[in-house]
Amino acid sequence: MKKSIAVVQMNVHVKDTEYNYKNALCLLQQAAQLQPDIIVLPETWNTGFYPSKDLLQLADTNGEHTKDMLGNFAHKYNVNILGGSVTTNYNGQIYNTSYAFNRAGDVVGTYNKIHCFTPAKENLYFKGGEKISKFYFDGVPCSMVTCYDIRFPELVRMAALQDIHVLFIPAQWPTMRLNHWITLSTARAIENQLYVCAVNGCGKIGKTQCAGNSLLIDPWGKELLHLEGHEAIALTTIDIDIINDIRSKINIFDDRKPYLYKL
Repeated sequence: MKKSIAVVQMNVHVKDTEYNYKNALCLLQQAAQLQPDIIVLPETWNTGFYPSKDLLQLADTNGEHTKDMLGNFAHKYNVNILGGSVTTNYNGQIYNTSYAFNRAGDVVGTYNKIHCFTPAKENLYFKGGEKISKFYFDGVPCSMVTCYDIRFPELVRMAALQDIHVLFIPAQWPTMRLNHWITLSTARAIENQLYVCAVNGCGKIGKTQCAGNSLLIDPWGKELLHLEGHEAIALTTIDIDIINDIRSKINIFDDRKPYLYKL
């Protein structure tokens, strides 16, 4: 089974939610012209990633604006959407929330970023999630984690143990740690024998330059797609069938000894 994925690497304008929603819709329309099976957005594309008190007013209440826009778009264009993540406000509490939409526009997956990035004080303004998410795009089992989450291999392994074939990673990763972004994304693909679709933002957030360099990596660690640092859309195709072939040759899941790890 082959699936085409359109990666939307977006230049997010901090605090300008009106611009960001309009730009996201414009980029989605451009991506839809490529006729992909799946479209993927980056992290916190509605507000930008900047933990602060302002987020309570800027956040999407209950995710309604995002779910309405992306759900309607998915239905209209008959496409699956991994909606990156958006800053949401649920009962006065801020979350970094990802939604997955099927071709009918239904929300089939929801995930709140579990590991808040303490160096940027994300933990002071966002509440971390507590559950992983498994969902299906056209029958393909998928999961998602967000940015800093990829530094925690235990989290991704928890998802992989549910027979995930594609892991989506929306992010706003800085240029100063670009080598970490590439290395960690590749490692998560190899060690869990799955596809990693890591979609980063670009442009500046304050003084911080977001790296772009969105990636799509196969289970052997081969880059199928690697963007540069500017706003862009790109399409590539993955072959789901090779996952079972790879796992039959090196079955790390059968060879695990979790009783020894004591994590």
